Amino acid sequence: MDIYALHENPDWFPPFAAAFEEAGIAYEEWLLTSGMLDLNTSPPDGIFWNRLSASSHTREHTHAKDYTRAVLDWLESHGRRVVNGRSVVEMEVSKIRQLTALQAHGIDVPRTIAVIGRDDLLSDARTFPTPFITKHNQGGKGLGVRLFNDLRTFEDYIQSEEFEEPVDGITLLQEYVQPRNGLITRVETVGYEYVYAITADAARGGFQLCPADACEIDEHGRPVEEKSLFALREGFNHPIIDRLLGFARKHQLEIAGFEFIETSEGRLVTYDVNTNTNYNPDVEAIAPKSGPREIANYLKRVLSETWALT
Repeated sequence: MDIYALHENPDWFPPFAAAFEEAGIAYEEWLLTSGMLDLNTSPPDGIFWNRLSASSHTREHTHAKDYTRAVLDWLESHGRRVVNGRSVVEMEVSKIRQLTALQAHGIDVPRTIAVIGRDDLLSDARTFPTPFITKHNQGGKGLGVRLFNDLRTFEDYIQSEEFEEPVDGITLLQEYVQPRNGLITRVETVGYEYVYAITADAARGGFQLCPADACEIDEHGRPVEEKSLFALREGFNHPIIDRLLGFARKHQLEIAGFEFIETSEGRLVTYDVNTNTNYNPDVEAIAPKSGPREIANYLKRVLSETWALT
């Protein structure tokens, strides 16, 4: 039995490959950018780790989401063990699903309305207090995320060529939650266990806060040489961790990252669930645990448990 890593972005995979090799794990990558499924054949024996990203279409991998759905349907129909399985895809690609599920679990989320298409954005925004932010329902990488302090600026934006059309046609209007000290927090979890928390400097990073080394590039594609936007949040121990772990278990999010904002008014507002989580190398260098190493160890354990059942 091998471990199969299903993903669509080779630039994000090297830290995991290194962790697998360090752990002595045999693995194979399945790139979900093209391929063929023979529905009359059975998948290979092994376990399958799904790392689909909601932002895959920004890398010209337009069909990766639907291909991933098809592959996971095929795998699960044959009883194969999938880590972050078929249901997790829908959580990854829909912020509406994330927010409604978090709210149903009793976790505070920002007030949000979802607008279909472009024509009603202005009229719907008139029902919403300013300031507010926009974002894409199928997001990642800060897609469509902008801050608007007044309706006139918003009207100019949606009527301009700068308007970013969401891939699924759904734009979210969301209350702007001011972070205390300009920082957001991201909690990393693996196997329904807490790994560590990081802070992200929203004042410098804006809304594009991908922690992967491959993301820290300028507009010309060159690596950013300034101090990282991310830092380890040492000694973080808050009841929200257990609530997020309970949410992860309920929705079978075996590997995930959760982003939230602590406000000066005392709210703790969770606004993003990421199921293809990446890790910042500067944080990894000093963290008490390694995210990729925890994933390798977890997959190794799942493989052993799956093998014992065969």
